[in-house]
This record gives sequence, C-alpha cells and structure tokens, in this order.
Amino acid sequence: MFSLILIKVMAMMVVLVSSGLFWWGFVWGCAVLLVISVSLWFNPLDLVKCCGEVFIVDNYSVGLVSLTILVCGLSVLSSVRDVLKSGNSGNAFIVGVLVLMLVLVISFVVSSFLSFYIMFEVSLIPILLIIMGWGYQPERLQAGKYMMLYTVSASLPLLVFIFVTLVDSGSVFWGWGYCSSVKGGWLVVLCSSLAFLVKLPIYGFHLWLPKAHVEAPVAGSMILAGVLLKLGGYGLIRMFSMISMIGPVVVVFIFCLGLGGGMLASVVCFAQSDVKALVAYSSVGHMSLVLGGVFSNTNWGWFGCLLMMIAHGLCSSGLFFLASESYKNYATRSLYLVKGGLVMVPGVALLWFLMCAINMAAPPSLNLWGELMLGISILSYSVVFGVVTGVMTFLSGLYSWYVYSATQHGQCPLWVRSSKAIEEFINYLVGFVLILPLGVMGISLTLFL
Repeated sequence: MFSLILIKVMAMMVVLVSSGLFWWGFVWGCAVLLVISVSLWFNPLDLVKCCGEVFIVDNYSVGLVSLTILVCGLSVLSSVRDVLKSGNSGNAFIVGVLVLMLVLVISFVVSSFLSFYIMFEVSLIPILLIIMGWGYQPERLQAGKYMMLYTVSASLPLLVFIFVTLVDSGSVFWGWGYCSSVKGGWLVVLCSSLAFLVKLPIYGFHLWLPKAHVEAPVAGSMILAGVLLKLGGYGLIRMFSMISMIGPVVVVFIFCLGLGGGMLASVVCFAQSDVKALVAYSSVGHMSLVLGGVFSNTNWGWFGCLLMMIAHGLCSSGLFFLASESYKNYATRSLYLVKGGLVMVPGVALLWFLMCAINMAAPPSLNLWGELMLGISILSYSVVFGVVTGVMTFLSGLYSWYVYSATQHGQCPLWVRSSKAIEEFINYLVGFVLILPLGVMGISLTLFL
C-alpha cells in the first residue's frame, strides 16, 4: 500500500511538471519528502513485517523504495527541456523510466531470492535502452556493452547459488525468522557475492561504471548512481542473513578488497579531467564503505549502510545533475575548461557548494551519520581497516573541495556568452529537492539520537 501511494504521488508530480505546472509539481514533491521522512524516522529500527510470502517490508525496503521513486521522478523532471520539450521521443522516455521504477520497487520488496534475481537482471534492460536511446555520443554503444557484460556474467554464479539453496533448503525466502540458512564456505560466499560486488561496484569490477555515466543522459546517470548501485548493497544485506559460518579469512579478504579498492578509487579521482567520471569514481569509494558495514556484522554497520545508501543516492544524483547542467552552458565537462561558475550563475554555484559539502559529509547532513556509523562498525572489527576508512574520508573531503573550487572559481571561458541555459527555475527545484531531505533527516537524527 505504501509503495502504491508513493507511485501515484510521483506519477502525478511527473504529469504536472511535464504539463508545465511547475508549482504543483513542487507541492507534490514536498508531499513525497514528507512521506519519506515519516516512513524512515517514525518506524522503530526493528520493524519487520512479512506480507504473506510475497513481499517483505522493513526499514531497508521502505527507505530504498522511497529513494527509488524520488530519484526517478526527479530524473524525469530534469529531462523536461532536453527530452520532453525537444520532441526527442518524450513518451517513450517516460514509459522507460516508469517501467524501470516499477521493476526497482518490486526488487526492494520481494521476499524471494529468485524473484529478486529476476528483477535484478530485468532492471538492466530499461537503463540500457535509456543510455543507448538518449545518450550523447556514439560511444554509448560500447558503454552499454561493458555494462551488460560485467553485470550479466558476474551474476551467473549467483543464479547457481540460488538453485543450490533451493534444492538444499526447499525455499529461497529471505525474511525475519524464516529465511533459509546456507553454510558459507569461502568459494560459496565469493561466488554468490560477485554479482553484488560488480553492482556496487567495488574497485576492480568498476570499469563499466565511468563509461556508463559519461555516455548516459542526465536521467540515466541519476537513476544509475541513485538507485541501481543500491541493489548491490541491498542484496548483500539480504544474502548475509542467509549465509552462516563465514570464515574470518573470507571476511578479511572482502574487507581488503572493498576498503583498499575504495581508497584507490579516491586517489584515482584526482587524476580525472571529466566531471562525471570523477563523480563516478567517488561513488566507488563511498559504496565500498557499505561493503565494510555489511561484513562488520553489527547493527550500527547495517543501519549505517541504509543511511549511506540513501544519502549517496540523493547526493550523487545531484552532482550528476549539476554536471549535466554545466555541460549545457560550457559545451564541455573538462575540469580544465569549466571555470567561473560563481560569477556566471551564483545560484547554481550555491547548489554546487551544498552538494560538494554534503558529499564530504559536512554536518548536519545525512552523509555524516552514515559515515560515522560505518566508521565505528569497521573500527570495531579492526583498527587497521578503521585507519583505511579515515584516509578514505579525508580523500573524499579533498576531492569534493577540488571539484567545487575547480568549477566555480577562476576566469570564465570566452566562448560562454550567457547563463540562461542553466539558470532556470526547474534546476533550482531539482537541486533543492535533493538537498532538503539530506539536511532534514540529518538534523532529525541529531535531535533524536
């Protein structure tokens, strides 16, 4: 019922906005934010409801369903000028986004591992069509091929694990109190986790992500970073409850793979010249903390994973949206050429500042609470991994400040004549609707905890 209400609310917002009634769209957007806040913070942390044997509703599924609907609605809102008003197959685009939103919502609420796997794979088809149909450059075909090869090939061992679990236990339901339990040797854990490690993604399995982001339209980048990457973290959380007897050597190996790779991805950010590629590599660093939180096997770690996924989904969507809007004004995404935004469009520069500050986990944003909980849970497992997490957090603040200073300061290029391309009401609407829940939920956590 909750998901159906949110879907109707966001669908009404999309219809109103696409019709030109921006203020009514803003009202419906505020209603969605209110429902998200109530659903997340007025439910007890131990809320688990199993709706028969088909759906499961808890804090993880409710939070990610709310994130899915909000990001998908805002992705359509950000594409009004490029797709809907330009006659670029706007109806097909809206249908593709709505189908993708429906598939993702079902993925987050089903209680069967097999059903989740099917929705997990089906979600690749709409995002592939969005990238290939509304991408910017011919290289989008190669980006789509990379994405499909990485994700599909890595998910085949997971399918084998599901069938083995079905034969061994008789069911593949995940829930509280009736989930299947499988003894997890190192080979079983690694093979079944491979699909989720690629989807997060973890450094070493991440090459498809920068290519997909660079070639995707703004809506594709927002959905890809805001929601699709969260399928990996959500699947790891659910799968971890099904696997027992995980050896410490396997856990240490996964910690080294995730946190070490996250630190390397943070260093690679400083070598990027494309704004979207830099934000994509920053996603690799942030989502590696989710992997550490899951395998720390603590309540703080798991709840920190939820906070980090929601915060990163909103923040990264905002950064990709701002990078796409800057591209419309400068005709390039190079950090060496995008300069002087503070002089040209001070309002958008404010959005850049807020997004970069949130990305570096500045208080009182939700990112701060997510990184604190994940840092404490990882530190409780090992001091060495806690030091790696601290270095990664420092590098996150450093490259976030680097992005802001590189794009908003300096002399504006001579070929930029006007700022009308990005200084519109709809841009401020999307930016502040993404920023508002991060601040509101962060402040509410500060007050209640």
